[in-house]
Amino acid sequence: MYYYYVYILKCSDNSYYTGITNNLDKRFKEHIFGKYPDCYTFKRRPLEIKFQESFNDVLQAIYFEKKIKKMDSG
Repeated sequence: MYYYYVYILKCSDNSYYTGITNNLDKRFKEHIFGKYPDCYTFKRRPLEIKFQESFNDVLQAIYFEKKIKKMDSG
């Protein structure tokens, strides 16, 4: 069974990044080591995981991520 994770990272500039993945350890390492230069977190390292929630349904995880992002935008 797959699990999907919604996570929130706190960036070095005190901003937050919300994402979704099916492998939280791998994805966090990608953020830490700057695998994707165009990613929001690339120039905002170091990073800290502030929140994570797991889901066994990808649609529930996507819905939750969108809900968090909507709350963040006001």
